[in-house]
Amino acid sequence: MQLFKLDGKVAIVTGSSRGIGRSIAENLARCGARVVISSRKAPACEEVAAAIRGEGGDAIAIPANISSKTDLEHLVAETRQRLGPIDILVCNAATNPYYGPSTGISDEVFDKIMRNNVLSNLWLSNMVRPDMAAKRDGAIVIVSSIGGLHGSTSIGAYNVSKAADMQLARNLAVEWGPDNIRVNCIAPGVVETDFARALVEDPRLRNLMERELPLRRFGQPDDIGGIAVMLASAAGRYVTGQTIVADGGYMVR
Repeated sequence: MQLFKLDGKVAIVTGSSRGIGRSIAENLARCGARVVISSRKAPACEEVAAAIRGEGGDAIAIPANISSKTDLEHLVAETRQRLGPIDILVCNAATNPYYGPSTGISDEVFDKIMRNNVLSNLWLSNMVRPDMAAKRDGAIVIVSSIGGLHGSTSIGAYNVSKAADMQLARNLAVEWGPDNIRVNCIAPGVVETDFARALVEDPRLRNLMERELPLRRFGQPDDIGGIAVMLASAAGRYVTGQTIVADGGYMVR
């Protein structure tokens, strides 16, 4: 058995037009998966899909807004129509529209964070479950964050949502394990993407944090992409309900 081979597997990756999501999609495709690139803007999705095809991979673009259940239903239905039943789901897209203490957050913003970062993942997981149950084989990967493992004075609501993702993975792993559907989380630390630009481009903060990291560097998208491949492939066939922390050692320093 080739542990990381994904030939013919159909994979949906949300938030895959850039950053961590793009790396996950590219690496799944390099291992043989047929990948659906999805984010809000169609041109950005098509650009990534074309780049993957240019490398010899198999990718199509289906834009969707994770806050819209209708969009996600279309994403899954269109994937089935064009590529077939879904084998792999990576819930990477998320939002963080608020910086500040929890005492100042509005109900509307808190609802948006939980809807986009947690509820949308449940929606998608339930939508793809029938395909995986029918084959008695499937892998769902939720990209969480180490924020779900510690408190914060500025992104507390985001961290609550990321902790909820870890529990969602545990619950679904227990419920769907009998159908051989594995559900896991990845919890990245600081990764050099647009999402973390404010932190990685601040020389003082960067120097301060890198000195604290045992590996002495911030992460790169491919540091996360490889973990997703492992969890989606036979290499991770006995791993479910887990949160794999990939943070350069930040949480154990």
